[in-house]
Amino acid sequence: MIRIGAGGEAACFGSARRRTLWCATELVTTTMKVPGKIQLTVWLLGIAGAALFIAIILHQDLSKVAEAFAAAGWAIIGIVAYHFIVPVFLDAVAWWVLFPRSDRLPVRKLLWMRWIGESVSTLVPSAAVGGDVVRARLAAINGAPLPIAASTVLVDLTLGVFTQAAFTLLGVVLLVGVTGQENFVRPTLIGTLIGVVGVVGFYFVQRLGMFRFLAKIVARMANSPEWQSLVQGGETLDQTVRALYARRKAVLACCAWTILSLVLGSGEIWIALHALDLHATIANAVILQSMVLTVRSAAFAVPSGLGVQETGYYFVGQLLGIPDYLAITLALIARVRELALGIPGVICWQLIEARRLWRRRLAASAR
Repeated sequence: MIRIGAGGEAACFGSARRRTLWCATELVTTTMKVPGKIQLTVWLLGIAGAALFIAIILHQDLSKVAEAFAAAGWAIIGIVAYHFIVPVFLDAVAWWVLFPRSDRLPVRKLLWMRWIGESVSTLVPSAAVGGDVVRARLAAINGAPLPIAASTVLVDLTLGVFTQAAFTLLGVVLLVGVTGQENFVRPTLIGTLIGVVGVVGFYFVQRLGMFRFLAKIVARMANSPEWQSLVQGGETLDQTVRALYARRKAVLACCAWTILSLVLGSGEIWIALHALDLHATIANAVILQSMVLTVRSAAFAVPSGLGVQETGYYFVGQLLGIPDYLAITLALIARVRELALGIPGVICWQLIEARRLWRRRLAASAR
């Protein structure tokens, strides 16, 4: 049972029984399976994104792009290090504050889980949500109760969309101030508003009991008494989510750390602008960061935002007076950073899963 003490603090989230954890695992796994048609759609979007990426690159003077990329030199390594030390660390802290004190894992552990989760979301064609499932699983493997691990990730995702909407508005204000152009403001605000309304609806669905409702549907479809226990697992997850939202200070702290991560994350773009001898100002860096994130979030179904992210750099760069080939160079630097951090992260994740599989087989053979 979950008991909420005075001030909304979770006094005790309890020790979940093995059957409850099994039910929760089955519920999360079942509800997150992707139908074949959706998988096909994701792959088609990925192919379309790759075609757009190639078209944008080939449209440029490749010699100039290569020359500018080479000129960035060691700054690219600095960008890779900066991203891990600043945004990834701050995102890990934002996730950390959501954990109740009794179940809170060390920040250093959540740091590498966050890194692996971001790597999976970036490089694995899973419509940008696979990494969040992975980090919830890693948190559970490392000692966090499964309902806590899954719920903190869900709440972190929801709050992250709200804070990114605020960051988008900041970018729009700065862009209007720097360029004086206002023709793009209305569609950006409308898109942001639609996204916020959707997340507000998602928030209320969580508060009403999303997992218990899904569990009932799955249990009825299975038409088996054994699967009726999924309803109990879903109710446990719902209670945990409500308890996390009731911890107002933790929710506000998560939002504060997330917005700080978004703003300071613009520092890597500032480094790239400086390396390319462009007008490296904080305003330009924040504008590029916010607008590109907004464009990529709007096209979340495209794996890795391939082609979409490059288009964002291209058009926002045009507004800021950045030459075409240098805007594409900025986009390529961002891709190199993603690969430099993402490939080791995915490999690390595979090694963890392989080790667990190997141990289970050894234990099974020893019986």
